[in-house]
Amino acid sequence: MSSEVVDGDWEYRPLRLPPGVSRRSAATQLSIHAEFAGWELSNVRLYSDGSRRVLLKRRRARGLLPGLST
Repeated sequence: MSSEVVDGDWEYRPLRLPPGVSRRSAATQLSIHAEFAGWELSNVRLYSDGSRRVLLKRRRARGLLPGLST
């Protein structure tokens, strides 16, 4: 779907919502990302064709990588 980018203490995830997605549906999708994965809205760009480019961000997790033990 999309790739995550890490920058300092934040990680970012770009999303592209196609023109047919309603405002309500877009809000629901973004709420799910926020509730279950800890993302928050960083930026939204609406294009003339009705598509949206959304940038989500969240604080980077500090800790061990999955699968590694001390």
